[in-house]
Amino acid sequence: MKVLFVASECVPFVKTGGLADVVGALPIALKESGADIRVMLPKYGIIDEYWKSRMRQLCHFEVLFGWEKVYCGVETLEDNGVTYYFIDNESFFYVGDIYGDGFYEALRFAFFCRAVLEALPKIDFFPDILHLNDWQTGMIPALLKTQYLGSADYARIRTVFSIHNLKFQGLFAWNDLAGRLGLDARYFTSEYLEFYGCLSFMKGGLVFADRISTVSPTYAGEIKTPFYGENLDGLLRVRESTLSGILNGIDYTIFDPSTDRFLTHHFDAKHLEGKQKCKRALQKECGLEERDVPLIGFIARLSTQKGLDLIERVLGDILRSDVQIVFLGKGDQRYVDLLNWANWRYPKRVHARIELDEGLAHRVYAGADMFLMPSQFEPCGLSQMIALRYGAVPIVRETGGLKDTIVPYNMYTDEGNGFSFANYNAHEMLDTIERAVHYWRDDKPMWKRMMLRGMADDFSWAKPAEQYLALYNSILPPPKKAGDPCTLCPQPEKLPDVEEAALEELLKEEIPAEEIPAEEHKEEPPETKKEK
Repeated sequence: MKVLFVASECVPFVKTGGLADVVGALPIALKESGADIRVMLPKYGIIDEYWKSRMRQLCHFEVLFGWEKVYCGVETLEDNGVTYYFIDNESFFYVGDIYGDGFYEALRFAFFCRAVLEALPKIDFFPDILHLNDWQTGMIPALLKTQYLGSADYARIRTVFSIHNLKFQGLFAWNDLAGRLGLDARYFTSEYLEFYGCLSFMKGGLVFADRISTVSPTYAGEIKTPFYGENLDGLLRVRESTLSGILNGIDYTIFDPSTDRFLTHHFDAKHLEGKQKCKRALQKECGLEERDVPLIGFIARLSTQKGLDLIERVLGDILRSDVQIVFLGKGDQRYVDLLNWANWRYPKRVHARIELDEGLAHRVYAGADMFLMPSQFEPCGLSQMIALRYGAVPIVRETGGLKDTIVPYNMYTDEGNGFSFANYNAHEMLDTIERAVHYWRDDKPMWKRMMLRGMADDFSWAKPAEQYLALYNSILPPPKKAGDPCTLCPQPEKLPDVEEAALEELLKEEIPAEEIPAEEHKEEPPETKKEK
């Protein structure tokens, strides 16, 4: 089996969030099955020179991008037994941030989607499965199904589109991109790519991919409801039979407290004394009082999605329980201001670092007694799994992957690996934190048992890799026989010979589509959507 992962970021080359961790770890885990697993990414200017120096140019060619031919290079390297390809164009990938920049972002990822498909014959690798990740790759299934079916090599490709966060959808003006991508007006309808007057990259993946996956079983169910569905719940209910929820894992070679290169002291389940030393070292590093009090860690993008509005409402109440909190992350100015104020107001009890620091993140996991994740929604979440691995007991809201991974403590059966609350409510969160603090102070044997259960949990990539392999196998095309005609996909529609003017009118007509029930597909305009 040949599988090509396509994504906008991947550890260790470039990372802004959990997507990079998944794309960095899952292909390595799948490689163990013997499958031919490869990864394709943009070659960003911000990639470290260490990796750039290891790349070699494989080929270069021109991509027809609307009305102009645009340079496209493909560079490659191998790491951990996985082959990586990098789509090179300095105009698109060396300027600005990875995400954002409005129209420029639209062009960047539109070009990337086209370049991926055009690169396949150039690198002599036609995969059985194209595994696409998030909206930045969403136009690939759309282009594949509407423009490439005339080739048997392309027609045999099956696509899996993974939703890592439905909230981010890649919405742009149709007129800005339709010509660039050669998209016929017939596809600018609610059945295909149109979304409240915009072209939606996310819908490109959801409508045209052979299978849809997302990053936890609970989130797969949540996104079919109006509250979590980001106005795409109707479409997801229509495609329910193709939707799977597969829980992410974490790389146990990177997140291992017994060998972690970022830690001052190492520990494991049999030698916990190192964790206490890590706590003291973290307190010293962060300027906190070095004493035996509950230490809570928080590592996340500073946004409402991550529950910062709940923390904002009851921060003073949390600190009255005589705890310390370490915050790490970047994000919305509202919460940056909040944490800077907390640094000033509680200098010996709160430490907020407004940055992305991988080393400090590892030290927070290792030094914290508890790890707080009060997310409004959380497709999967990796931090709670890492926290368990490092003996930091998670305190989470029951949503998405947090619900799938954290079993709330049951005092009657002495079961559970953390604490959780159901409703998105500040005082319900506060009660749960206070409950955890009570057990930490008054029942040390119970706390140790819960820590050890969490450290023994297996959230490696082994099981998810098996589930993805099963998904791939379920959609593999039948073996190709020499001389067989391509019958896997319908051939592109041949338009009748007509006058040029008549042809233009014909192209304006909508083609029949797979019917989406109108009552299910009606969605509130974004401006009227209920606040989450």
